[in-house]
Formats: sequence, C-alpha cells, structure tokens
Amino acid sequence: MLLLDSASLYYRAFYALPESMTAPDGRPHNAVRGLLSTLTRLVEAHTPAAIYPCWDEDWRPAWRVDLIPTYKAHRLAEPLDDAAASEDEPESLGAQAVAIAEILTVMGIGPVGKEGYEADDVIASLAAQLSGPVVAVSGDRDLVQVVDASTRLLLTVNGGMDKWPLLDPAGVFERFGVRPDQYVALAVLRGDPSDGLPGVKGIGAKTAVALVSAFDDLDGIVSAARAVPVEKPLTERLASLIIDSSDLVARARTVATAVTDLAIERERPPRDEARLAALAGEWGVKRQVDALVTAMDRQTAEE
Repeated sequence: MLLLDSASLYYRAFYALPESMTAPDGRPHNAVRGLLSTLTRLVEAHTPAAIYPCWDEDWRPAWRVDLIPTYKAHRLAEPLDDAAASEDEPESLGAQAVAIAEILTVMGIGPVGKEGYEADDVIASLAAQLSGPVVAVSGDRDLVQVVDASTRLLLTVNGGMDKWPLLDPAGVFERFGVRPDQYVALAVLRGDPSDGLPGVKGIGAKTAVALVSAFDDLDGIVSAARAVPVEKPLTERLASLIIDSSDLVARARTVATAVTDLAIERERPPRDEARLAALAGEWGVKRQVDALVTAMDRQTAEE
C-alpha cells in the first residue's frame, strides 16, 4: 500500500519546477505536473496494490494548538492573534492543489482525509489498520514514528527520488540514533523548529538521544529525573530542566504523536474517464495523466 503525504509532495513539486510551466489558459501547472510525474515514478518503483493520497483536512488542528500555541505558528500568513490566519500558501499553488484533488478523485484514487486532523494522522491510522506491507511517502520526519516491521518511510529529502532514503526500523536507528517508537520522545526533548515544538530548554539533539537510549521513553526519562540520586547520563542540571518542563513534555508528546485510530473511509469512486480527460486537457497534463493511468493499470493487470 502506498500512503502519500499529498501536501508534502505537491509543495515539493511546486518549488522544484518553474511557474513558467503553464496550462493552456496560462495558469501555472508546475505542481500538478510534478505531482503526477512523481506519483507515476512511485507506482513504477513500488507496484502498490492500492494508493492513498492522504490530505490535510486541517493542517494546524485547534486541539494541537491549544496544547502548544507555537505549533506550526511560523507557517501562518498572519500573526498568531489573527483568528482568520492561514498557511502562507502561494496563490497559484492553492488553485493547483484543488486541481490535484479533483484529478486524483476522478482517476479513482481520490484524497483521503479526516476533519480536524492532518495527513500525518491519516497516514498513521491507515498504516496501523492496513494489512500487508506499507510505504509512507513524506518529507515530514515526524512520520518516522509509524515505521515498523511492515511499514517503511520514503523520506523525501535531499534531491531527487533516487536519493530519497527508504527507512525500515534499522534505517531509522542508523539515521536518528533511536528506534521508530522512540522518535516522538527525541522530538519532544530536543524540539522541532519545523513544527514549532519548543523542546526542553538546554537539551540538544545529542543529549536527547543519550537520554532516550538510556531510559527508553519519556515516562522513563521523567521518572529518572525525579530519582535520587540521578543516574547517568542525567545530571542534576538536566534532571532539574526536565522536572521543570514536565508539563510541557506531556503536552508536546500529545501534539507530536500521530493519531492511529481514526476511522478512514477507504472506498473510492470508480474512474471517470470523461471528466479525467477534460481535466487533463484543461490543465495541460494529458501526458502525465496518461503515464500515471498506464502505470496503475499495468499494476492492476499484473496482480
């Protein structure tokens, strides 16, 4: 099963390709074109039995912001006190995101999402509920937490697809120094500027890895910090920092942990050939649509 962090992929396509790539009516179509081409390569490389483009129905859920007000705050177009603030998305990308969703829908692999939740939560829930091997595709390191014996993460970082690491549990440990199920603890302790998680002041990445390795998880770390005397690699100073930040640690853990028990509607409507052809022509992506459909149909025929 192929689980896609759709926004991560179409943002990447938008900034990788020039806006001089346009549809017949002159609108930029770089994100649409790039996303379809990327998806074709993913289908050819991984031959999935099913494809789920996961969608941010709410990219900054209120329940997460209530716990950590700085959560993704740096991505807002307006200051924090503006109730109408939204993600600072280029105008031409917004229209393309709508087009991507419609094209995928009429292709028969329409986006899946859940009101009040992010794509990460949808991916984590599907990974927990689907049987068989899963490949999640995202540039978000938070999804390291979903990696296990049957789920791998294709991390869309550092150049083209040929350079994207496909992480299994051993690969996660090699890259981050912790097990996948320990990644949230690492992120909570050291912080994560990309998501606005503040971290425990005074604890950097190396110290966070050492503490997680020694005490296994956040509960173990907080418990060790309260013990007398403290056990290495803790020091009195580190123990004091952790105890003083215990409330922050608890809130940040909830924010950073992807939800795994969402009820996701997995059935998609059948392909609408006429509407798909119309959209492909309207957006000037007939070649990319045909390539993706061919790759998908080839996989179906081989099953």
